[in-house]
Amino acid sequence: MKKKSYENILSFIKSLRFRVFMIVTLLVIVPVIISSIFIYNVAVSEYTDKKIDRFKANNTMLKNSIVSEGYLDQNNESQIVDAQIAQLAGEYNCRIQVINSQYIVVSDTDSSELGKTSISESVIKSIDGENIFIKNEKENYVEFAEPLVIAAPSITTDSNKKSSIVGAVYIHYSMDDVVDYKEAVERYVLIIDILLTIFALVTAWGCSVLFNRPIQKMHKTIKSITLGAVEGEQNSKEYTEVAQISDEFSRLVERMNTQDKSRQEFVSNVSHELKTPLTSMKVLAESLIGNEGVPEELYQEFLQDICKEIDRENEIITDLLDLVKMEKTDAEINISSVNINEILETVLKRLKPIAESKNIELVFESFRPVIADVDELKFASVATNLVENAIKYNNTDGTVTASLNSDHQYFYLKVIDTGIGISEEDQERVFERFFRVDKARARQTGGTGLGLAITRDIVLKHHGSIKIHSKEGEGTTFIVRIPLKYIA
Repeated sequence: MKKKSYENILSFIKSLRFRVFMIVTLLVIVPVIISSIFIYNVAVSEYTDKKIDRFKANNTMLKNSIVSEGYLDQNNESQIVDAQIAQLAGEYNCRIQVINSQYIVVSDTDSSELGKTSISESVIKSIDGENIFIKNEKENYVEFAEPLVIAAPSITTDSNKKSSIVGAVYIHYSMDDVVDYKEAVERYVLIIDILLTIFALVTAWGCSVLFNRPIQKMHKTIKSITLGAVEGEQNSKEYTEVAQISDEFSRLVERMNTQDKSRQEFVSNVSHELKTPLTSMKVLAESLIGNEGVPEELYQEFLQDICKEIDRENEIITDLLDLVKMEKTDAEINISSVNINEILETVLKRLKPIAESKNIELVFESFRPVIADVDELKFASVATNLVENAIKYNNTDGTVTASLNSDHQYFYLKVIDTGIGISEEDQERVFERFFRVDKARARQTGGTGLGLAITRDIVLKHHGSIKIHSKEGEGTTFIVRIPLKYIA
C-alpha cells in the first residue's frame, strides 16, 4: 500500500500538471517576494533617512538659537532656547544636553547630569571641533554631538581673532517610531504576499488544469482505442501543438484501421486463394473415385489438372513466403554494383517466348549504360513481374516497351504496354495483396495476385519508389525509380 502511494506521488510529481503548477507558482511568487523585499527596504530606508534629516535640521536650528541668544554667556537663561529645547524634547522624545567649554552640563532635559562634568567621548570630540553622528540600529537610537561655534567678526582690528568653540550640544533621539513603522510595513507586505501567494496558487492550479485538459482528453481517446474502440473521440484543438498531435494521431488511427481491414482482407484472400486449388483437386479426385471404368486418357487428363492445381498452390505459398520475408525490417538484401542494362536484356530474353505466343513485340530502350547498387536477383524479380504482367494483360499484336534511363542520382525503369489499362479507382489498389483488376481474366492468365505487392516491397527496400499511370483501353505505364548508390 505504501509503495503504491509512493508511486502515485512520484507519478504526480513527474506529471505535466504538477510542472506547470510549479512553474506558474514560481513565476508569480518569486517576483512578488523580490518586489516585497525591495519595497520594504526602500520604504523603511526613506522613512529613516527623512527622520534623520529632520533631526539634523532641528539640531541646526537649536545650535543657531543657543549661539545667537548667548545662552552660555547669560547664566544659561533664555526663554527662547528653553522653549525650543522643551518643544524638541517633547515632540521627538529625545534627551538634550548643552555642555560648555569646561565640559560642564549646563542644561539637561533629563536633569540627572545637570551641573556634572560630561565624560562622553562624543561630547569631548565635539568640543574639539568634530560633528558626531552615531546610529545604533540594534538599540534603536541615534545621537548627535555638535560643537557650538561663535564665528569671528567679519571686520576686526585683531587679525589673529578667529572663530571659537564655546561648548557642545548633545541630542539622543529614540528610533522606536521607526521600529513601529517597520513592523507596520512588514504586516502590510506580509498580508499582500499571502494574498498574492493564494492568487498564485489558484492561478497556477487553474493553468495546470487548463493546459493539461487537452492532453487528458487525448489520453482517454488513446486508452479507449487501446481497450478496443475502433475510433477515438475527436480531440481538442485548443492549442496548435495539441492540434498537430491530434491530427497525426487521427491519421495514425485511420492508418491502423486501414491496416486492420487490410489484414482481415488479406487473411480472407489467403484463405480463399489457398482453398481454391484444394477445392479443384478435391472435385477432380471425387470425379475419378465416383466413376468406375474411366478411360486411361481421362485419368491422365484429371491427374494433369491436379498437378497444375498443386503447382498453383505451391506458387501461392512461395509468393506468400517471399512477401513475408520482404516485409521484415531486417530482411536480407545482397547489394552489389551491377549492370542494369544486362539484367533487363536477360529478363526480356527469358520472357520473349511468352510474348511471341501472343504476338506481342518486346522493345528495349536504353538511353545510356547504367551501373547501380542493387540486389541483382530481387531487381530481376521486379523487372520480370512488371514485364510479365504487361504481356499477360496486353492485347494480341500489342507492344511492351522497357525503357532505361538515369541521372546523377537515380536510374529509372519504365514498363509501358498497350493493353487493357486500369481504371483510376483501381490504380490505388494494384499494389495490394491478391488484388486483381479483372478477377475472371486473372484466373485465365494465371498468377497469384501477389506479384505487384512483392515488387513494391523490393523497390522500397532499395529506398526507391514505384508509380503507375494508366488509362482504360490505352495501356499502362509503371515507373520505377531507384538510387544509383545504396545507402543502408
